[in-house]
Amino acid sequence: MSELIKKQVNDAKAHMDKAIDHCDGELLKIRAGKASPSMLDDIYVDYYGSPTPLSQVGSVNTPDARTIVVQPWEKSLLGPIEKAIMEANLGVNPQNDGVIIRINVPPLTEERRRDLVKKAKAEAETGKIAIRNIRKEANEKIRKLKTEGVSEDEMKVGEAEVQKLTDAYIIKVDSLSAAKEKDIMTV
Repeated sequence: MSELIKKQVNDAKAHMDKAIDHCDGELLKIRAGKASPSMLDDIYVDYYGSPTPLSQVGSVNTPDARTIVVQPWEKSLLGPIEKAIMEANLGVNPQNDGVIIRINVPPLTEERRRDLVKKAKAEAETGKIAIRNIRKEANEKIRKLKTEGVSEDEMKVGEAEVQKLTDAYIIKVDSLSAAKEKDIMTV
């Protein structure tokens, strides 16, 4: 296999790694009934007029499987943090005791679990689409190498390598999705 084709295959692999990481990150955000600091990752607090990630204005911990505790660095931020959590519409009610904010995570209903499984499957499908698009782009780049003197046989070998990568990464997405589904459905 020529160096030009190896480079395209390696580029495709690097992009697929990023797609897997992104898919994994999106699946982590889906709540599985257990309290997790990552549930609050997308919450931004109004910090002196600028939206700031919650993790940068206080510490977020989970003392047990059903509770998240947010301890702001400044007491004046208790109100804005509480407001930001309410506006995030996570289906939880923050409780402000004047020092920290407690969030009790209710157990999931069967219906909510099914909705979350659908959401997880949708995220997995998005990940698979991203991987297929990377395959398509890599194959187009390999075909363009014909102008640089790469033979038809080498192009076929390169496309076969990209297809092997695609199959392997789609299996990875499926296993991430299956693990998340199991996590969500475990009571």
